[in-house]
Amino acid sequence: MADRPISRLSVPDEQTLPEDIQAIFAEMREKPGFVPNVYLAYSLRPQQLRGFIALYDSIMMEDSGLTKAEREMIAVAVSAQNHCFYCLTAHGAVLRIRAKDEVLGDTIAANYRAADLTPRQRAMLELAVKITDASDTISGQDIAGLRAHGFSDEDIMDIVQTAAFFNYSNRVASALELRPNREYHGMGRSSAKA
Repeated sequence: MADRPISRLSVPDEQTLPEDIQAIFAEMREKPGFVPNVYLAYSLRPQQLRGFIALYDSIMMEDSGLTKAEREMIAVAVSAQNHCFYCLTAHGAVLRIRAKDEVLGDTIAANYRAADLTPRQRAMLELAVKITDASDTISGQDIAGLRAHGFSDEDIMDIVQTAAFFNYSNRVASALELRPNREYHGMGRSSAKA
């Protein structure tokens, strides 16, 4: 299984990539310790990879009224709706780390309604799933409901952008049949044996 390709399309030899992409990959090998397969696959089109990284970083890493863990919750809930194996695996791992909770990511992946969430987080995920399933049905009431939970307009924009980004990312990952790095499966899990 280790020899299975990471994508349905070819993945360029790293030495043939532009220097800035090679430098990004070298940084990733430092932390988190590997290059995520999504970046390797996107390197087929270096300019698209640059844009993907810039948008990802602005949505997932910049200051927001949403915690980084909450943005990962959105990533997992959206990826579950879209049955995206790559993003469920990768962002489930990141959620385990960010939330310091081994169960939350798996629960959201299976059914976010069964997860131990605050009412505010539940409202956030309900909008993210509605964006995924029927974005044309979002109403002023949906937005008012989020405001009632204390979300600012900037926070609501972050929910919308995060959900929309992962709908895009899920579709690319599924079309390419991207395989998640094996490292993700063990990340954020206790090594203690029961």
